Amino acid sequence: MADSPNLSDSSAPPGRNDEGAGRVRWRRFAVLTVPAIAVTAGLGIALAQGALAASFAVSGQQFKVSATSLEGEGFAQYGSIDVNAREELIPVAVTAIKEAKLHSLCQSVVTTLPVVGDISLNLTAGKKTPVEASNLFVDATQLSGNAVFTNIEIGRDASTLDKGPTEAVGMQDLFAQQADTVSITDLQQTAWATNAGTFKLSGLSMNISKGKKECF
Repeated sequence: MADSPNLSDSSAPPGRNDEGAGRVRWRRFAVLTVPAIAVTAGLGIALAQGALAASFAVSGQQFKVSATSLEGEGFAQYGSIDVNAREELIPVAVTAIKEAKLHSLCQSVVTTLPVVGDISLNLTAGKKTPVEASNLFVDATQLSGNAVFTNIEIGRDASTLDKGPTEAVGMQDLFAQQADTVSITDLQQTAWATNAGTFKLSGLSMNISKGKKECF
C-alpha cells in the first residue's frame, strides 16, 4: 500500500502557518488583556459606587498626623479603598467631617533613601490659631484618642450617610457610623491620604531633616 499522504505543516499552503500563529498570538493577547480590562472596569464601578476613597493615586508611603484636639461638625466614618499608581487596592477607614478645627497639628513622613538614609519631613501649624478645614477626608489605617460624639449612629448603611460632607458615602450594605459633632483630644492617626475643600493652616512651618523624626 502506498504511504499515506504527508499531513505535516510543511505541506500547508504558503502563509497558512503564519495565520495559525497569528491566531495563537491573538489568543495569548486576549488572555493577558482581559484581566487588565476587568480590573479597570471594576475600579470604574467601585468609583461610581463610592468604594474608592481618595480621588488621586496615593503614594507608597503612609504619613502620621497628630493634634492636641479636634472639633468637628458633620462627622461620618466608613470603610473604603485607596488605589496607588500600580492600581493596587489599599483598604482604609475614611473619616469625613464637614467643618473641622485642629489645635497644634503635626504631620510627618519618613523617606529612606539609598546612601543618605532616613529623611524626615515635618509640618506643624495651629499652635495659636487652630487649623480650619472644610469637607475634610482622611483615609486612615490607624486612629487613637479620646472621643466624644453627639447624636451618633453606629451601624448605619454606608450608602445612606447624610451627616458628613455630601460626597461622604460608601458602598451599600457596608458598616458605617455618623454623628452631628465629634470632639477628639490627643489625636493620633496614620493615613494614606488627606483631601479637603479648604485647608487653612495658621502658623505653618515645614522642616526637612536627616533621621527619623515623627509626630508620634
